[in-house]
Amino acid sequence: MWRKAAAVALLALTVGYMYHANPGLPQRILRRITSPQPATPGSEQVISAAWEDRITLPSRQWSRVAVGVNACVDVVVSGVGLLQALAVDPGTGLDHEVLHSKEDLKEAFIHYMARGAAAERFFSDKEVFQRIARAAAEYPGAQLYVGGNAALIGQKLATYSDLMVLLCGPVGPKLHEMLDEQIMVPPDSLQETDEYHLILEYKAGEQWGSTKAPQANRFIFSHDVSNGEMSSLETFVASLDEFRPDLVVLSGLHMMEGQGRQLWEERLKEAVAAVSDIPKEVPIHLELASMTDKDYMSHIMQEQFMPIVSSIGLNEQELLFLSQAGGGPHADLASWKGTPDVGRVSDILLWILEEHGRSDPLSEADLTRIHFHTLAYHILATVEGSWGNQAAAVMAGARVASTQACGLQTIDVSKVELRAPVEFHSSHTEPKVKLALNPEHPVTVWRRGNVTFHLAPVLVCKQPLRTVGLGDAISAEGLVYSELKPQQPF
Repeated sequence: MWRKAAAVALLALTVGYMYHANPGLPQRILRRITSPQPATPGSEQVISAAWEDRITLPSRQWSRVAVGVNACVDVVVSGVGLLQALAVDPGTGLDHEVLHSKEDLKEAFIHYMARGAAAERFFSDKEVFQRIARAAAEYPGAQLYVGGNAALIGQKLATYSDLMVLLCGPVGPKLHEMLDEQIMVPPDSLQETDEYHLILEYKAGEQWGSTKAPQANRFIFSHDVSNGEMSSLETFVASLDEFRPDLVVLSGLHMMEGQGRQLWEERLKEAVAAVSDIPKEVPIHLELASMTDKDYMSHIMQEQFMPIVSSIGLNEQELLFLSQAGGGPHADLASWKGTPDVGRVSDILLWILEEHGRSDPLSEADLTRIHFHTLAYHILATVEGSWGNQAAAVMAGARVASTQACGLQTIDVSKVELRAPVEFHSSHTEPKVKLALNPEHPVTVWRRGNVTFHLAPVLVCKQPLRTVGLGDAISAEGLVYSELKPQQPF
């Protein structure tokens, strides 16, 4: 009690001294010192209001979007709870490119849980996977959802009533039942059984043994041969003649990685040949996902898909891995530490568009747009003159990340927080420009050569209900608000 009384007395003396030393001191400052102030709207409120004012659809919108080719049923379950039910003990984390046993699963899960990072792996043993899948489906609180990047993107696009969506992939009876009725599925995509993916989620601060998750995320694994071989790709491309889309969204390349080099090397060539049959005037967005084989990623970048797509979507793990596989900027980084540095991210995005895109007037590549997303912020990097409405598109992606993670239709500022850096640089190396976040105008824009960058902060959900599919929703929303400009000669 005496300490509290002394503190009050000291505060009173301090205020008295300040007033007598400067009688002109404004009363509002004295009131702020001596009495608690009512809460004022924070940056979260300002950003949320700015989003509502500034996010507008482009003048030219997509009318028919074709999405393929990975689709499945997601079984979402507590990762720690399921592993405990499988009678495995916590231990040391260790990454595995392919999972062969419950022990591999446990080690890989702990490895990524300790980092709060998302990952996806192939489980090679079909019988062991099926036993784990049965245990997951029977675990208390387990939930079944539409899964697979293509199906999730299709579901998000189908929320726009004036948009026709074609989904092609291995669609079994359970998945077909769960899909939005607005989604069209070609008859050749229907199959008798569903493909299941297991999603092991963990919460921010959740602990298992000595491992504590710094943020909420998930670990995905499956034994999925149909998606792994992209068996629906040719059916997908063949269906485009009749559907006549004005945008194609392609995903599922990462699923082939676990099939072995001999299979993916041949299948990639066939996939490129099939995708090359899509009319040149139809833009293609490629959605990337977690991979571990640098040789496989290098094939996608240099010899295969990257030059024939118009746009790509990826997160921080995929961005750094892409740079490591191609010898790009900051490839010596083992992993990001905390929120990825904006300058480093900007360097890698610029490198991709300069090395594999159409930022060079002499390049024949189609790639002109990259949608990068991480927990705290998103960046849209586009070749000048190729895309419009990108400020609204990057804000729309950030907004859906906030609402979907919290399970809400609109932003609740009491449930989100701003974690984006307030100040950052346009590059990690010289020349670099110091930039700042302005909540009232929540898109920071800068240019490097022929590439324009739009950065938007994310209002991060404090207690996310579900993290699966956020990247797919972000990319889908960003595409809805994007406008492809008529190709101009350089």
